[in-house]
Amino acid sequence: MDGTTPLTIDALTRLTASLDADLQATNRAIVARMDSPVALIPQLAAHLVAAGGKRLRPLLTLAAARLCGYEGERHVQLAACVEFIHTATLLHDDVVDESVLRRGLASANAVFGNKASVLVGDFLFARAFQMMVADGSLEVLRILSTAAATIAEGEVLQLSTQNDIATTEDKYFEVIRGKTAALFAAACEVGAVLANRPPAECAALANYGMDLGMAFQLVDDALDYNANVAELGKTIGDDFREGKLTYPVLAAISAGGADEQAFWARTIGAGEQTEADLTAALALIARHNAIERTIDKAREFAGAASRALDIFPASTLLDNLQEIALYTTARRS
Repeated sequence: MDGTTPLTIDALTRLTASLDADLQATNRAIVARMDSPVALIPQLAAHLVAAGGKRLRPLLTLAAARLCGYEGERHVQLAACVEFIHTATLLHDDVVDESVLRRGLASANAVFGNKASVLVGDFLFARAFQMMVADGSLEVLRILSTAAATIAEGEVLQLSTQNDIATTEDKYFEVIRGKTAALFAAACEVGAVLANRPPAECAALANYGMDLGMAFQLVDDALDYNANVAELGKTIGDDFREGKLTYPVLAAISAGGADEQAFWARTIGAGEQTEADLTAALALIARHNAIERTIDKAREFAGAASRALDIFPASTLLDNLQEIALYTTARRS
């Protein structure tokens, strides 16, 4: 994954620093709203907070609101709401995927069990909807509730394509648009809505978030075949073992001959894998430059994300958001 520069590495740091007060307020809101008299809920929530994370999605809500000139405080609660939706999906995903690591630490389901993880995920979804209602904007409620439904649809669609080597590139994009990019788009759009900006600006930020989310997921899928555990914070090759048809595999399948097609049909299609198969899969992916092709596709989406913001006047915050698009394709975790 060549091409990493200090500019792209530091982009998230600069955006975080520029919104430090808002982000600290958001973190306080997250902790406060995770509280519950049912002891297991704050215990599991504390485990999630300790695992860290970039807080990228709530950062986007905060940044979009400030970019649009918003000067109130509603963006803090809605940024926390966005993080709750995201965290709830992570809890459910780790159960579905039987993951044991999340951000380099034992996943919540590995520590607390599947039942607790699913139920606390449900609690976080419910808390997010309480916060949407408390905000009082039907448009905000529409955007975020639609995103929550779209995420669920994307996850179910991914489940239906699992082990299906006939999955097309278009179907893959439909999956990641739902399961990942929809929340990026919603996180950005609500910032503009809070500021009562015209439809063109709301749409521009929604498009920025959507394309940014697409780039983000493409890089995630590349990292699953091209990173180490310490950097990525999860077990390498999970997507392969789970039979997920991600872009690196689709690129390798489309470029391979009959023998390679048979390999993918056995390992991904039929789920018949030996200990040596991940190494063989990595070799095929490397042979066909599938990682590079995945990153190139991510760069296309990142470029589109950056251009979507050209509607806004020049500012340091605008520069930061456009840099984030570049950061997305250069990150290693």
